[in-house]
Amino acid sequence: MQPCSTAPSRINYPILSCLWAPLPFLSPSPTVQVRVFDVIVLIVAMVSVTLRLAAAFGAATAAAAGTCDLSVFQETSASFLPLQSNAGSPDLFPMPACKGFKLEEATIDQMQDAMKNGTLTSVDLALCYLMRNAQTDQYLRAVLQINPDVLAIAAERDAERKNGKVRGPLHGIPFTIKDNIASKDKMDTTAGSLALLGSIVPRDAFVVSKLRDAGAVLLGKAGLSEWADMRSNNYSEGYSGRGGQVRSAYNLTVNPGGSSSGSGVGVGANVIPFALGTETDGSVINPASRNALVGFKPTVGLTSRGGVIPESEHQDSVGTFGKTVRDAVYAFDAIYGIDPHDNYTAAQKGKTPEGGYTQFLRKKDALKCATFGIPWMSYWRYADAEQLQVLTDIIKLVEAAGATIINGTEITNYQEIINGDGWNWNWMPANQSEYTVVKVDFYNNINAYLSELTNTNMKTFADLMQYNYDNDGSEGGYPWPRGNPAFYSGQDGFEASFATKGIKDETYKQALEFCQSSSRNGINDALTYKGKKLNGLLVPPAVGQSYQQSAQAGYPVVTIPAGVSSDSGMPFGLAILQTAWAETELVKWASAIEDVIQSSGGKFGRTRPTWRGYLQRNIPVL
Repeated sequence: MQPCSTAPSRINYPILSCLWAPLPFLSPSPTVQVRVFDVIVLIVAMVSVTLRLAAAFGAATAAAAGTCDLSVFQETSASFLPLQSNAGSPDLFPMPACKGFKLEEATIDQMQDAMKNGTLTSVDLALCYLMRNAQTDQYLRAVLQINPDVLAIAAERDAERKNGKVRGPLHGIPFTIKDNIASKDKMDTTAGSLALLGSIVPRDAFVVSKLRDAGAVLLGKAGLSEWADMRSNNYSEGYSGRGGQVRSAYNLTVNPGGSSSGSGVGVGANVIPFALGTETDGSVINPASRNALVGFKPTVGLTSRGGVIPESEHQDSVGTFGKTVRDAVYAFDAIYGIDPHDNYTAAQKGKTPEGGYTQFLRKKDALKCATFGIPWMSYWRYADAEQLQVLTDIIKLVEAAGATIINGTEITNYQEIINGDGWNWNWMPANQSEYTVVKVDFYNNINAYLSELTNTNMKTFADLMQYNYDNDGSEGGYPWPRGNPAFYSGQDGFEASFATKGIKDETYKQALEFCQSSSRNGINDALTYKGKKLNGLLVPPAVGQSYQQSAQAGYPVVTIPAGVSSDSGMPFGLAILQTAWAETELVKWASAIEDVIQSSGGKFGRTRPTWRGYLQRNIPVL
């Protein structure tokens, strides 16, 4: 502890003195470089603290004024910048300890223990994660915008804790949300598009409001593929006009996974403990798998889309990212529920467990009661040899733990409904095509979303398209080489959607019925073997088709870290498919299999990123 007599604040709260004291990383230093933007954000955050802390701190706090602890900043070393001698290793971007606490790879429970015993505060956590973002931002662009109120919110959570109020496992824990999820605060909600800068949303998204109620601390907005991949059909995954190119810390030159790219990259690189993303078809499972994370995509209607910039009402779902199943489920437990702004959520009534989903977490011993199916011809045969070796070795461990594995539990009519050439939502005839449905839904859903915004000239779908044409260099309204190389095909996705005028004609109705019935019947049939219901279908999520039927069906999926490609350095996962409202099964068996993997002595599972290609800046990423 050291005196802070230099602090300009005259308010008698020690945390203010700490925040206003000269901070080493804001001073000229050959070892630390922070963008001017980051400095400004922190200053704004400090002002916000000044304005709000009087309500958050009581007289007991004021009595302790005069001292503070700056050790949260004093563990920044000369290796804060990437040293070339560490290239190719996880130590290229070493994460400093946070007041002596090893924050890198820490779980939410470990952070809670540190706050409970007084080692850390929520403000400490927020500052340390802001530091991590400053360290990695020029390389990853995982966080698109920092919340100016983050330190004030963290301080309020600390004050509650001091007064004996802890709201739950997420109390005081920082998080980010994909930039298509609305927050009614000082941040923008833009889906990565410059067209929506300055627009004002009517309210917090329901899931954001729920996380605030759970005591979590919103640190910022995560980068993404602009408009969640709907604006272009040939594009650079993870790129947006507003945020630039999000890059994975595992390999900065390749596809980071998307469209929830910043959510996955941020958690994977320890820039944030957990994050929210959205999925229409693979946009949670894919970036989670490619960043060695747990990704949890719930049944459509279990997590509200109220306040989320939409794609398809039939397939959109808000999901969670964590380094462990428990962390991802903590976030999921906080956000599900019935929301009057999303009528699909009414269907969950009577189908969710009293007390939430965390209670279903299990250890490997539970696998003695489990039976899993392997849809080999449907999905597994498309995985590469290295993945097949790793994933089948993991399945052998699962079997050794007592589970029953049944091979050949195929998706009904897989020969007709699964594309052998890879993920493609527009390969079927129009009256059987997922894209037929999504592009009509997108037109209608976007116009409805825009109608609630204020302080913007973007009133219709056509306005968005015209903005892209008028700002071709940044927003790529026209195909490359006239536009932006990240949007190689221009805005052909927008153009296809606009051409439908949102008309739900007979082709649309046939396509919707075909996609939903074939995918639901296909998965439900595969989950039934000799009259017995299986506990899940194990699939390789690096095979994009493996989550496509679940997307069309509106069914839940979870992926857990499995291995890393020796060729690209990019991780891959093992996923479990289930039927509607079967999240209890996914939580139970994902956690049990995770325990098996973690008991393997480090041979399988999550690994820290090695930062391949950290000095390269190719666009597009492939």
